[in-house]
Amino acid sequence: MSDLPGSVLFACNINSVRSPMAEALMKLLYGREVFVDSCGVQPKPELDPFAVEVIDEAGGDLSDHLPKSFSDLTDTSFDVVISLTPEAHHHAVELARGRAMEIVYWPTPDPTLVEGNREATLEAYRQTRDHLRRRITERFGRHASLGG
Repeated sequence: MSDLPGSVLFACNINSVRSPMAEALMKLLYGREVFVDSCGVQPKPELDPFAVEVIDEAGGDLSDHLPKSFSDLTDTSFDVVISLTPEAHHHAVELARGRAMEIVYWPTPDPTLVEGNREATLEAYRQTRDHLRRRITERFGRHASLGG
């Protein structure tokens, strides 16, 4: 397993789909070994219900998540900031200015752009969830107690 950082921030545009999904997956995979948070450039007031559903399918939990912006963060001392959109990456670079933090950009598909019936929409969200899980395990390794 790779060395885990002490804290990770995931950032996207609205903190309603991609970054909360990444936060929930990181917590599911690594538990309390890493402090994990997420934020958005311009957050929506509520979570996307499809994001909640596909994280629930994976065994994660978004029930306590409240979307927030970069300026809503109570602590900005992260070891790693992972931005999932170009807009969030710009804000992450600004957050890191003058600080010792690693900034990473993971372009991540936006499942809200997929049109179709409920199953097609859920499949797009599942693909984004699985993309994020793959990136997280590639970057941080598999947790030994979780079958890794």
